[in-house]
Amino acid sequence: MNIRIKALTLTLALLLLFSSVAVAQDVEITFLCYQDSVECDTYTDLLARFTEDTGIVVNVDVVPYVNIDEQLPIQVEAGEAPDIARITNFGIFAGEYLDASAYLDDDTVAYWSENYPAPILAAMTNDGGAGLGGYPDAFTVTGPYVNQTLFELAEVDMPDFETATWEDWTNATAMVQEALSSDEMTIYAIAVDRTGHRFAGPAMTMGATLIDDDGMFTVDTPGFRAMAELLNRWHEEDLTPREVWLGSGGGFAQAADFFINGQLALYMSGSWQVNRFASEVDGNFDWVVVPNPQGDGGSTGVAGGAAVVAFAQTEHPEEVAQVMAYLISEEVASEFAARTNSLSANSTVASAGVEYQVEDETILNALGVYALEVPKLQDQAAGLNVHPFAFAYYRNSADRITQYLIGELTLDEALAALQQDIDDAIAVASE
Repeated sequence: MNIRIKALTLTLALLLLFSSVAVAQDVEITFLCYQDSVECDTYTDLLARFTEDTGIVVNVDVVPYVNIDEQLPIQVEAGEAPDIARITNFGIFAGEYLDASAYLDDDTVAYWSENYPAPILAAMTNDGGAGLGGYPDAFTVTGPYVNQTLFELAEVDMPDFETATWEDWTNATAMVQEALSSDEMTIYAIAVDRTGHRFAGPAMTMGATLIDDDGMFTVDTPGFRAMAELLNRWHEEDLTPREVWLGSGGGFAQAADFFINGQLALYMSGSWQVNRFASEVDGNFDWVVVPNPQGDGGSTGVAGGAAVVAFAQTEHPEEVAQVMAYLISEEVASEFAARTNSLSANSTVASAGVEYQVEDETILNALGVYALEVPKLQDQAAGLNVHPFAFAYYRNSADRITQYLIGELTLDEALAALQQDIDDAIAVASE
C-alpha cells in the first residue's frame, strides 16, 4: 500500500513539474531596450541563458532612445506597456511599476534592497517608499576628458589632478589653445555640453546648492552663479565652440565631435563616452579622464544612468519578477558590467571589482578614474537624476543660461526666470 502511495505521489510530482515547464514555455516577456553601445545585445545573450534554464522566453526589443523618451510614456498611459523596459526618466512612470518583491523570496528581496542605492530604488516605486520596481543597471558619472597630446604639443603642463579648480583648467587649456590654434585648424580650450545635467556638476563643485534641505530646487546660489559666469567667460574669450551653446537651436547639443576631431583640449562629459571615444579617436591622439576639479563644494560630478524596470500592466508578474531577480544576481550583473564597460551600480559587484573584457589601457584607466568619482558624489549629485521634479530643472535650465550668454537677459534675470520656470512646472505637476 505504501509503495502504491509513493508511486502515485511521484507520478503527481512529475506531472506538476512537466506542467510548470510547459506553462513557462508558453510565457513570453517583452523587454523594450535602448542602448548606448552593446547593453541590449548583452542582455539578449544573458537572457537566452535564462530561457534555457527556465523556459521563460524574453524578447529583447532594441529601439532608439527616442522611443523610450517619447513613445513609451504614451504606450504606458494607453495600457500597452511592455513587461520590462530600460529607461532613464523614472518619475514619469510613477504609479505604473510592478512591485516584484511580492513574488520573490526574502533573501532575494534583501539582496536587491541592500545592493542598490535606496533613493534610486525608491524612485522606481509607486509611492516613493517600499517596493522593488526596478534597478539601475549601470551608473554613469560626469567628468572631464583631456586631450593629452594637445598638452604635450603645446608644451603646457596639466594642472595637478587632485587640487586643480575649474579656473585652473580654464587657464591651462587657454594656453594650449593659444599655442596650437592656427588659420588652418582652430583648437578650442574647453567645453561642456548644452544641458543642465552636465552644467550641474561644475556648479555643485563651485558650491551650488541645487536641491535644498526641503528637497526643492533653487538655482540662485553663489556656486551656480560662478559656473554661469565661467561659462560666459569661455564664450567671451572664444575658448569654447560657440556652436554648442549658442548655435544649437534651443535643443540638447554636445561637443563630442570637437573632442573626437582633436580640436578640444578639455571636454566635460561623462563615463558613457568611454567606449565611443576609444573607438572613434582610434589612436589619433592620447586622451585621459581626469578627476572632477575641486571647489567650495568639493569635487563632484553628477550621477546618472539607465534602469531596468517592470510594469504592473504585465500579465506575467511572477515570471517578470524572476527575470529581474536573475538580472540583479551577482554573477549576471558582474558579467553585464564587464561586457558593457560600465560602472556597476550593484555594491557587491563594485566591491569585488569588475574584470573588464578589454585590453585597451586607455579604457581601463578611464573606467578606473570614473569608478573613483562615484564615492565623491555629493548627495544632491547622486539624487539629482532621480528627483521627482528633475524634469523641471532639465527642461528649462539650458535655455535660460543661453539667454544670459547671448545677452538677452542679465544673470539676475536669467536666474529669476529659471526659478520661476521650475516653480511653475512643479506646481502644474503637483495639481
